[in-house]
Amino acid sequence: MIHFLMTIQQSAFCQWVHSSPSLLAYPTILLLHVFGMGMVVSVCAGVDLRILGFAPAVPIAPMAKFIRFVWIGFWMNAVTGTILVAADAVNKLTNLDFYIKMLLVLLAVICTRTIEKRILRDPSASDGALPANAKVLAFASLILWLGVMTSGRLLAYVGPGSGA
Repeated sequence: MIHFLMTIQQSAFCQWVHSSPSLLAYPTILLLHVFGMGMVVSVCAGVDLRILGFAPAVPIAPMAKFIRFVWIGFWMNAVTGTILVAADAVNKLTNLDFYIKMLLVLLAVICTRTIEKRILRDPSASDGALPANAKVLAFASLILWLGVMTSGRLLAYVGPGSGA
């Protein structure tokens, strides 16, 4: 398995990403990853906090139009994250924290999609009537996206190849 990961990591593209002094390599890819996460988490946090009762004067239903930014940010992160992992495949794909992050991403996406379908796209939500589990979903979403950010940041500091 390590040989396969080394093959990926030593490809010309991954070597360029990892070792190039160009600002278009690792710094730009990481910056796009951060921007994508900012889009995802900021929109989700705004929607979640509204569902939890903050800013009650703001109607919930119109917030559905902002969800497209969650999915744009998500796909930005999927592409840039794949590149970042490939550039350091041996360390990232042998790190338990990476798999914890991926599990949290999966659960957070499921939670966000559920909020989108059952709350934001529900016609009764415009009347202020929320489903019984709306606050549980919103709270879970906040915790899951916080976990994604935390585990992602910790990848640089725990496990094989970390700076620690």
